[in-house]
Amino acid sequence: MAFSGVQKVVFLVLLSMEAALSFGGAEAALTCGQVVNKLMPCASYVQNGGTPAANCCGGIRALYGMAQTTPDRQSVCNCLKQAVAGIPYTGANAGLAAGLPGKCGVNIPYKINPSTDCKSIK
Repeated sequence: MAFSGVQKVVFLVLLSMEAALSFGGAEAALTCGQVVNKLMPCASYVQNGGTPAANCCGGIRALYGMAQTTPDRQSVCNCLKQAVAGIPYTGANAGLAAGLPGKCGVNIPYKINPSTDCKSIK
């Protein structure tokens, strides 16, 4: 499945969510397909601004809750980095993506950054 640059930048949102989740262990249970499906409703917001759709925020909250182990969080991070690698996006798109967790009521004490070292996420 091919994604536009704007859709891919949506995935930057979750890079910050990984550090805010609780610690755990075991193998990653989340797939890139699950990550993509949860975040696709956010593409319109990242492209146009305004108010995030309810299903966008629902997807962010659901994914936040699903990534309970360190391998899950690192897997989501790596998936997001793969999705946005080499795509052009504007500062406005990145800013909207960075503010999305807060707009959806998810408190992320971590700056969204595509250069995040996924191995450092616990």
